[in-house]
Amino acid sequence: MKDDSQENPKSSSKKSLANNSIDIYAVQCVKCYKWRVVDTQEEYEEIRSKFTEEPYVCSRKPGISCKDTADIEYDASRTWVIDKPNIPKTPEGFKRSLVLRKDFSKLDAYYISPSGKKMRTRTEVAAFLEANPELKGVSIEDFSFHCPKVMEDTVPEYVEKKITGGGSANKKMKMSKDSD
Repeated sequence: MKDDSQENPKSSSKKSLANNSIDIYAVQCVKCYKWRVVDTQEEYEEIRSKFTEEPYVCSRKPGISCKDTADIEYDASRTWVIDKPNIPKTPEGFKRSLVLRKDFSKLDAYYISPSGKKMRTRTEVAAFLEANPELKGVSIEDFSFHCPKVMEDTVPEYVEKKITGGGSANKKMKMSKDSD
């Protein structure tokens, strides 16, 4: 875990029964490896978009240093997902939504336009931007459908996981922490 943290900001997600979306954002300090909760998705996206050039350190959070206890601990009390650094910040007026699949296998990314249109692919975004030339300064490059990786060691035991290989592609089995 420590090796990844030196290069990647990380987001955490606790399973929300209502919509399986991320409800807590956190980043890991590159100096002490402690997790710091980020107040908003917008603030998290700002940190993530510049992570390589401006790695996160505890002192960026007002009144906090590496000597303070972590805001949150990495454990299986919630499902964690790990994001890649330098994903562009969502353009103003748009909303980026990440939704966890029922089987916890991955997240799906969507963008919601200022008019409420839900877009699932770069092709849909490109068509929307072409049809709305008044959105000056917004480029297809400002959108990323890359999704964070679900950390399997934090997926709840009751979740049925799809298994692949030999036989039917849609076989399911219950995963337990002891079966790894």
